[in-house]
Amino acid sequence: MLGDSTAVGLGDPLPGGGWRGVGPLLADALSGTEQVRFVNVSFTGARMGCVRTIQLPQALAMAPEVAVIIVGMNDTLRSDFDPERIRADLEHVVSTLKAAGTVVLTVRFHDHAKVFRLPGSLRRALRSRINALNSVIDSVSAAYDAGCLDLDLLPGAYEMSAWSVDRLHPSELGHRLLAQGFAALLAERDCAIPNPVSLTCSGGRQVGTAGHVLWLIIKGIPWLWRRGRDLVPYALSIMLKSFVGPPR
Repeated sequence: MLGDSTAVGLGDPLPGGGWRGVGPLLADALSGTEQVRFVNVSFTGARMGCVRTIQLPQALAMAPEVAVIIVGMNDTLRSDFDPERIRADLEHVVSTLKAAGTVVLTVRFHDHAKVFRLPGSLRRALRSRINALNSVIDSVSAAYDAGCLDLDLLPGAYEMSAWSVDRLHPSELGHRLLAQGFAALLAERDCAIPNPVSLTCSGGRQVGTAGHVLWLIIKGIPWLWRRGRDLVPYALSIMLKSFVGPPR
């Protein structure tokens, strides 16, 4: 598993601390008579460049049969967002893994504005960047025959129950939906799925309303402020263009 905080498992807390998430759920689905070795080299805050320079060498050292890559949203929230650089990084990661004989799975992102309420200009700014990111992911995935999970088309992806309180990370149900979607892509590539992913939540730690509110105040709002500051100038430029209109 390579990527950012979603790949880490944020949103699906364990009773004893730490996170579970899509990776272990998918590994359980692949486990039959032999135990599947699951390795997660992802970390919170990772961007596409981090996957290339830090996570890819760690993953290659494990000689993986399957690699799942969930990354890109942190790039869309930064002022130095560069689709061409993202393309170069992703192409290097995917092509290198494929050359090593690895089955590669990627993810293209949903319309975040449908689950996370933002002012109009910020919503348009984020949507524009996500569209650009998805275009890169689509082309690289197609070029290297990587399976690509489309969150916009994933059944249940826009249900509020699929998202944690921050509306940025999947809930336990959301992680189960991701694992189920990735398992389906692997099945299309003739990978055996001995234990289909259940959408019944179990094994995770249930967070009450008070816990949700506390998390939002202590971590969620400060995180959004730090990330949002990078996106605001771009949003303002979009708003200005909408007032001025197209050049004549």
